[in-house]
Amino acid sequence: MSKSLLLPVVILAIAVAVLPLVLSALWIKVVTSAVIFALAAGGISVLYAQLGLINLAQIALVGVGGWIALRLNYATPLPVTLIIAIAGVITATIGAVLALPALRMRGLYLALVTLMAAGAFQILFNAFQFPNGGTGFWGVAQQSAAEVRRPAFAQTDAAYLRYALLSVGFGFALVALHRVSAPGRAWAMIRQSEANAMSAGVNVTLYKIWAFALSGLLAGIAGGLLATALGQLDARSFLAADGILLFALAVVGGAYSWVGAVIAGILFKLLPALLNDWGLSADLALVLFGAALLHAIMTAPRGIAGQLMDALQRKPS
Repeated sequence: MSKSLLLPVVILAIAVAVLPLVLSALWIKVVTSAVIFALAAGGISVLYAQLGLINLAQIALVGVGGWIALRLNYATPLPVTLIIAIAGVITATIGAVLALPALRMRGLYLALVTLMAAGAFQILFNAFQFPNGGTGFWGVAQQSAAEVRRPAFAQTDAAYLRYALLSVGFGFALVALHRVSAPGRAWAMIRQSEANAMSAGVNVTLYKIWAFALSGLLAGIAGGLLATALGQLDARSFLAADGILLFALAVVGGAYSWVGAVIAGILFKLLPALLNDWGLSADLALVLFGAALLHAIMTAPRGIAGQLMDALQRKPS
């Protein structure tokens, strides 16, 4: 096993073994959410790092994945892991549809299109709410005591944290496999020059749609994991503005490494919880995020993860 592969495997094994043992009940839930959103940030990184494309609808796709997972959880006896996988496949399809504007635009215009899509989903979430065990297509009832099923081996919050860590590890491994195989090589050529990529026989349309679908898959899996972890979702958790925030944190953390996605998840969920625990307003996190984004844009294009790797590789004089 190469060193580049060994390190994340060791870190994942340590996290799975240690975190559920040392964290309190409250912090297990917070860390579980942070881990799940790290996977969603990983989907943003796929598009930004590989193709230079901006997707501000990732939070909305997490919400869609959560909606699908809740509906299937209540309405079918399917295994929970299969339900989460189905949610991922459906959001991958939606992600592929979002790729259509990317075939003709990028930069600010693509960001605006994906932001509008996130706004549309926000309206739908507010209008129809998330399933809570009711009847009918939407599955919403005024009062419902239905419980969301979890995998048999992940009934407790500690066990579910392990399940989420392994699921996120699988997602990151899938991204790494893409980066070192044909899609990764095609994405690198497309980012450098679409014209040159086309002249070399690369199907630009196919690989752009592929990247958006992979990003959507990760968002859908994250949504399914979040729905199963919390038992119920709220429309206010998937605001279009949060899509902008998660993208910014993916850049701050470092879009070119799985470490950056983990940092983004920590900043997105863990830092506000820490500020509350210290008696400070969670809104202070937005000020810190803004300063960190300016720092990343001006001096650290590879984000915090890039700076950490540079520090580790720097030999002492």
